[in-house]
Order: sequence, then structure tokens, then C-alpha cells
Amino acid sequence: MKAMVLTGIRAMEMQEFPMPVIQNDTDVLIKMKVVGICGSDVHYYQSGKIGGQIVQYPFPVGHEGAGDVISVGSKVSNVKPGDRIAIEPAMPCGECDQCKAGRPHTCRKLHFLGCPGQADGCLSEYIVMPEQSCFRIADTMSYTEAAISEPLAIGVYAVNQSIPMKGATIGILGFGPIGMSVILPAIAKGAEKIFVSDLIDERLSIAKACGATCTVNASREDVVNEITDKEPLLLDVVFECCGKQEAIDQAIDILKPGGKLMIIGIPEFDRWNFSVDKLRHKEICIQSVRRQNHSVEEALESMGNGILNVEKMATHRFGFEDTKAGFDLVSGYRDGVMKAMIDFK
Repeated sequence: MKAMVLTGIRAMEMQEFPMPVIQNDTDVLIKMKVVGICGSDVHYYQSGKIGGQIVQYPFPVGHEGAGDVISVGSKVSNVKPGDRIAIEPAMPCGECDQCKAGRPHTCRKLHFLGCPGQADGCLSEYIVMPEQSCFRIADTMSYTEAAISEPLAIGVYAVNQSIPMKGATIGILGFGPIGMSVILPAIAKGAEKIFVSDLIDERLSIAKACGATCTVNASREDVVNEITDKEPLLLDVVFECCGKQEAIDQAIDILKPGGKLMIIGIPEFDRWNFSVDKLRHKEICIQSVRRQNHSVEEALESMGNGILNVEKMATHRFGFEDTKAGFDLVSGYRDGVMKAMIDFK
């Protein structure tokens, strides 16, 4: 089979690999149909690492995927050959203290698709995944929607972990796919006012179309002044979705006393800086968001019943052989890209 692999910094090529085979009785062999390009994939493409997770070349990335079940192990019961599925990239052990405490997303022995040192990614024609990572989708759901369920589940999880949304005034700093994955469930769960910032006008237009109350282009407007002028009592919760220090600083300034900061973005550096004086006087609560936990089903169900509409997220499409062009587009934030999808034949 063919797989698209990283071969160096900003270098990628198609290579031949042996077909994966079912080794465990709970394994599922999948033919890939669609893969979304994630910001974390781009980190590996641009710098070869995220923190201590360092790429050893060649390495196939990719973790937002959907495909068809080809064959299954003898004990698989949730899916069968021919099923169309969304893929949950996390593969927890199910036995450690974190898994037993209901936190498989922080499993001590977690393997994750496209994560160096853990598992090869899904930018391959075929992959094998455990049954627990395979979610059957309705005939009416597209493969693109199924693949987008992965980032959408992160947004669903972040919203659920934040504050009750009914009547809330919220901020979303950074409106890429994760920012959009936050605004959709936030609105569905009753958020009243939503302030969004980004550097790309096309993305802010999508935010407005999704229901944002106010949008601010941080490249030419003062985010703090624009938001505080319109909401002098400040915001109940801010979702940091871009991994930038300036967004953290802005979040602290626009949060009301007792407000909550949800950190979702993945920075390219190792340490955040906070104003102790502002944090202490405002009694700000800070919570990091680690991927998602038990939210894939909610994301898929909410898309399936029309509560969450991700139609505007996939702005660009590339064939499997043109994957590098997709990565170059996303890494350069060109052409107003929100999310680029890779289509397999």
C-alpha cells in the first residue's frame, strides 16, 4: 500500500509499505477515505516535533480520519465489513489508573494515531485500529463529517468542561477548526454572546455566519479594547484556541473576576507566562484541555441530528497524491483556509 510520510522539515513524499494486517481479535482493518489536516500535523511538518514528541523519519502523520471497514478480528462486534466509520485516534490501554478513573484521554500507556513514538498516522491507504476506536456512521453522514468529528469532539469536550453555557458571555481567541468546534456546541448549549478573534478575515466571516456576536481581527484591531468596549463587565469564559502568548494575555484581560480560561491551543514553545497580579486579583480559574474524553459520540450524534453543522469547516480539498500541497496551504494560512481535507480514491 501507499502512505504519505514526513521525510524531513517541510518535506513529504509517497512511499510503499506492506499492507497492515489484523493481529488481535479486536482489530479492524480500514480503507481510508478522508483525512483532515490538523494543526498538530502541521507542527510536525514544520518543526519535526511537539514538545518532547520528536519525529523519527520517515513518519506518516494524520489522525482525523474516516473510512470503510474491510475486515475484522474474531471478537469484534460493534462494526462489520462494509461499515462506514469515523475513527477515534486515541488507543488507551483500559487498565491503568487513568482509564479506570474514566480518563482514557490521559491514559498512562496511550497510543495515538500520528504521534511520534506511539502510532503511525492515517495518511495511508489502509490502517488497523482497535474496535473501540471505530464508530459506525449513518448512510446520510459524509466521510468528511465523520473525519471532522475528531476536532469537533475536542470542542464539545472543552465546552462541557468549562461552565454552563446557558446565558453565558464567552470569548474564542483563534478561529481555526478548533475555534469553530467550540462555537458550534457553545451556541447549541445556550451561549448568549460570543466574541471571536483571529488574524484571517475569511475565518472571521465564517465565525459571523456561525453566530458570533462580535469578531475582531487581531492583526489590525486591539482585541482587549474592542471587547471591553462592547462588554464592560467582561466575559464569563474564554477559550484559547491558537496557542499564542498574546492570546493568553488578552484572555486574562477580558475575563471577569471569577472567570474561567480554557487553554486548548498547542503552542510552539514550552512555557506560558501569566500575570500573577491579574490572576490573583480576578481569581481566574485555568484549565487545560487534553484532546477529548467521551465526546465522539456526542459530536457524531449532534451532527447526525442537525444540531451541529460543520459544513463551513472544510474549505479546501486535495487528492492523496497532493497531500504536501495541502500541508503547505495550511502551514501558510493561505487562501483563507479553515480546514483542508485529503480525499482518497
